Amino acid sequence: MTPNHVLPAPELRDCPAPAKLNLFLHVTGRRPDGYHTLQTVFQLVDWCDTLHFHRRDDGVIARVTDVPGVPADADLMVRAARALQQATGTSFGANIAIDKVLPMGGGIGGGSSDAATTLLALNHLWGLGLARAELMRIGLSLGADVPVFVFGHNAFAQGIGEELTAVDLPESWFVIVHPKQHVPTAAIFSDQRLARNTPILPIADFAACPHPFDFGRNDLEPIATAKFGEVARALEWLKQYSPHARMTGSGACVFARYPDANTAQQVLEELPPEWDGRWVKSLAHHPLALPATRLARRAIERPQRST
Repeated sequence: MTPNHVLPAPELRDCPAPAKLNLFLHVTGRRPDGYHTLQTVFQLVDWCDTLHFHRRDDGVIARVTDVPGVPADADLMVRAARALQQATGTSFGANIAIDKVLPMGGGIGGGSSDAATTLLALNHLWGLGLARAELMRIGLSLGADVPVFVFGHNAFAQGIGEELTAVDLPESWFVIVHPKQHVPTAAIFSDQRLARNTPILPIADFAACPHPFDFGRNDLEPIATAKFGEVARALEWLKQYSPHARMTGSGACVFARYPDANTAQQVLEELPPEWDGRWVKSLAHHPLALPATRLARRAIERPQRST
């Protein structure tokens, strides 16, 4: 930061961290380091956590909102902020608050999205000016799903999820059902029954598919439904209303696509009371898919409050 550099206002509020759906998920192999290689398409949707940041001059990273079951030091928001500090040597810190609505262990990328929004917001708030590609590199050290949220667009993903190609997807509405069951990702990927040899397909195969939401399958779904009965029951229920319903990520959420909001709402009205559900709309891009220096045009900068 140059001596004449003018920092933005110290507070950045109402920063969205959207959920994602895996339209398909193929496990294509396993690397010597234990990471699985895959192919998937990430669809962003308008169901979001909301994060708030206040810059500190003492270098302290403090999560000022309690997140039940997640110690602050293990929280991906805190880890992302510290990784950004370490990568840049900045002396700034931050207070981080969150309005948490995305379920944990749901396969919709809530923690990863929170981490990505933290990287984007603090890159701006701390005046770092890092390119999006560099933020993606930092994000990958936190988890394989973090880069796509920094990338900011619906994407065809390969490798461990970090090789991203932007794709255009039709406007859609989805019903997402969370069967109130936490599915640990490690429990699915470590299962010996998991097939790890789905053939690698060219992106052209997906692009040429007349019905992209029916493409492929989720290789993790048979494992999750065998291990977690509520996931299996929720998927079976949703398939009554859409034969192409499937699980996202490693579970527990299941989803189905509908051509309009009214149809999605009608399906949701039949949801059994023991589960949570909502209808959501697709996003063409991340709400913060702007250069970091223009981030404040999408979030709300507030003047520094007196103490």
